[in-house]
Amino acid sequence: MSHEQTHLMLPTDSAWLALENPRNPMTITVMMRVDGLTAPRMREFLRVYWMAWERFRCMPVKRAPSWWWEQDPVFDLGHHLDVVLDRFTESELQDWVSARINQPLPAYRPLWKFWLAPNAEGGSALLLRIHHCYADGVSLTGIFDSLCPASPQQHPALYGAHQTEGFAPWVAAAKGRLEGMVTADTSPDSVAEERTGADGNRQEHTGRWLDQLTRTGLKLVNEFTDFLAEPEDTPSDLKRPLLGQRHCRWSVPVPLDRFRSIAKAMNVTINDVLLSCVAAAVRPRLGVSGKTLDDAVMHAAVPIDIRSRLPDDLQPEPCALGNYFGTVFVPLPVDGESAPERVYRIKQETRRLKKSWQPGIAWGVAACASLIPEPLRQPLSDVFYRKASAVVSNVPGTPESRYIAGCRIKEQMFWVPQAGDIGLGVSIVSYAGQVQFGVVADEAVLNDPQEFLKDCLRELSELS
Repeated sequence: MSHEQTHLMLPTDSAWLALENPRNPMTITVMMRVDGLTAPRMREFLRVYWMAWERFRCMPVKRAPSWWWEQDPVFDLGHHLDVVLDRFTESELQDWVSARINQPLPAYRPLWKFWLAPNAEGGSALLLRIHHCYADGVSLTGIFDSLCPASPQQHPALYGAHQTEGFAPWVAAAKGRLEGMVTADTSPDSVAEERTGADGNRQEHTGRWLDQLTRTGLKLVNEFTDFLAEPEDTPSDLKRPLLGQRHCRWSVPVPLDRFRSIAKAMNVTINDVLLSCVAAAVRPRLGVSGKTLDDAVMHAAVPIDIRSRLPDDLQPEPCALGNYFGTVFVPLPVDGESAPERVYRIKQETRRLKKSWQPGIAWGVAACASLIPEPLRQPLSDVFYRKASAVVSNVPGTPESRYIAGCRIKEQMFWVPQAGDIGLGVSIVSYAGQVQFGVVADEAVLNDPQEFLKDCLRELSELS
């Protein structure tokens, strides 16, 4: 295969292949409820717009010691869209989506696929499953934002990207910083100072640089040490060996203004309120009580977008696919006795973590996963993911309704994978002025996700 048809995969993308587990595949699931979307409209949408991203024609191929993007030589769009004509009720649709989540994607094709159920009760259901190595949640949201305009008469204006991502920007950035450090005192100004005997100024500049480097290194060490010292979660019903069979459910939409008014009245953020709802739903499912519950420790792994923290020369291009998420491990106050207590305790934790380097550290360590020999990879993964019993993702959507192939999107839902042995994923999605909770859970840790969602909404009522 020619060089133009293969590209070396960045470690931040191949990390998700290294974390792959047959019982816990690293696959993102997106569901939309769309008014009037038909199979011909969807096929045309995929052919013209979705396939404008060259990466979607590629599949990940392992060539020791690295992963590569390789174009599928027999790519056929028909392999990546199934149309299901069943007239699903809401409960039948939830069971059908759960079955699709448990259905593995074939490794001999690009790892993504759409399903369309045009006759589902309440409007067409569009489902996408895509491996995390292709993109993170922000990248995918950006794609749908660009392809789904705010008017049915409007066509997407900017879309697509060539598969040209590589190591060059990272190598150039590292080289530029290294050269800057080495030549800091050989600029024309510093040379002039040297000729006039200004050795004291040069030494002072070098001293300041070394001092800054030392402080940065110490902060990095302290941050990593604090993370390692963070206690592991209390053994509970959420920390069982996984069975590999998962169920997913989603709640009815709740007006975003309801969360906003609670957050304003309590002087907290909307995210604090959302996490409080999750903490309240988790509490009765730990299977512990009494003194054990009073002392219980339970963390939620929360993905954090680190794009804004990257230097300008490493910022990804608009519409570029890729993975730029770190993780923070937020302690959830499962021992809290009241809704206000849980909210205020979460507020303190999130304020502390906002100043943390933990997302960047987690992103960097995850990027090393595919470069580490197999026997050492699992212990490294355990260091991170055994400190959490659930993954909680917050996916912000557009404040206004969007249209796909000229049809209005009524609802949209995201489920992200749970790395390691985490068996519970909670998704919080805002879109068009409303919020929905979604759950995907392994049978071993949660056999009734619908009741979990009811407890999330019950907590909201207590805060209102």
